Amino acid sequence: MTLALRSALLAIPLITAGLLGATTPASAAPTPLTCGGKGINPAAKLHHRTQTFIKAPLATVWDVHTKLEAWPTWQPAVTTMKRLDPGPLRPGSRFRWTTPAPPTPTTPATTLVITSTVHQLKPHHCVRWSGPAIGQGLRIDQGIHVWTFTPVQGGVVVQTEESWTGAQIEADPATAIKYLAPGLDLWLADLKTTAESRVCR
Repeated sequence: MTLALRSALLAIPLITAGLLGATTPASAAPTPLTCGGKGINPAAKLHHRTQTFIKAPLATVWDVHTKLEAWPTWQPAVTTMKRLDPGPLRPGSRFRWTTPAPPTPTTPATTLVITSTVHQLKPHHCVRWSGPAIGQGLRIDQGIHVWTFTPVQGGVVVQTEESWTGAQIEADPATAIKYLAPGLDLWLADLKTTAESRVCR
């Protein structure tokens, strides 16, 4: 599972309006983002793709994004974060983090525990990870998240795409997608704010 879930579940009461149009049905989706030739789950009923421009050096954006232990300092919805192995982030790295999830019409308020595994990583270019998110009364069996970083004049274009699978969320996709799309948009906004603020120091 990915960090998108944490901000999605907290952000929905505030910013769902106008964001759902960015999520397209699987049949109309553009070519998925990839890292090392791998992308999201192409069979997933729930997925979202978005991007932003960050006015900061590529090294700064990559550093903010991949220093996992610091996520709670710039993403308010991440309550805890723990690396499960030492050393630099690399294929095979695992990390566990938590986020509060508000109640929905079909699930109670809970704290989600998300354990993610990095599968592909190319420094300063892309990263792809996946994992489940589990809380009391709420479960996403697998989230697959891909990030790409492309240097352009004046900064970096960051693109991200995520898919969710699992019987519980697929039983109510109209509700689930309301959490996925805003979460990715909010995560990118937080990344942009943090990276650009470092340049201004």
